[in-house]
Amino acid sequence: MLQPDPGLPDVPLYPAPWTLRGNGWIVALKLPAQHPAQDAFLPGELAGRGRSLASYLMYVDYAESGCGPYRELLFIPGAFPFADGRRHLTISRILVSTWDSVVNGRNNWGIPKDRADFAVEQGGTDGREECVRVTSDGREVCELRFAPLRLAPPLPVHGAVVPPPLRTLAQRFRGRTYYYAPQARGWVRPGRLLSWRFDAGLFPDLADAAVVAALKVESFRMTFPVARVE
Repeated sequence: MLQPDPGLPDVPLYPAPWTLRGNGWIVALKLPAQHPAQDAFLPGELAGRGRSLASYLMYVDYAESGCGPYRELLFIPGAFPFADGRRHLTISRILVSTWDSVVNGRNNWGIPKDRADFAVEQGGTDGREECVRVTSDGREVCELRFAPLRLAPPLPVHGAVVPPPLRTLAQRFRGRTYYYAPQARGWVRPGRLLSWRFDAGLFPDLADAAVVAALKVESFRMTFPVARVE
């Protein structure tokens, strides 16, 4: 399913570290036991070995990044065992809106990015609802509708208080393992996931998952460091 490397366009290379700024949504989920989304799109050596209290769906709109603005949709099914003897969260499926992000994300961190088209609309009676629709070659990948809680104030968060081992992600890609520990700070407020739908052939189908929490992330600043590659 991953778009093959030889077919990717030639784009400028932007090595890490990157500083990124933007807004987005984080949805913490609980998957039913033996749910297909747990292993969908994973490298074969990781399938069936996941363990976590929660999975995470994220939509991010980067106004700035190391390769310019882009949008992103990703799924983290849980934590998996890696060669360093630890379990790490890993991204199983990720779609982004630019080829620059695809190529550089793969090269810098082993993140298995594919390109897709994103359309975002504001709606609802007060204009606060956000509808995100992702398509690939004209086929709908998913549609998500969010709304922040009207009276909930934003709260500051700073990722530096989390020890690096607890925020280190790992990716198996091109026969290598990439380890990286992003650091972020910004503002979050609780929200609601109003509706969602997925094409299971293009993205893990999360329709049966239980939503633990939905958070709107605002005015964040994130640093993606140079990965350790083994």
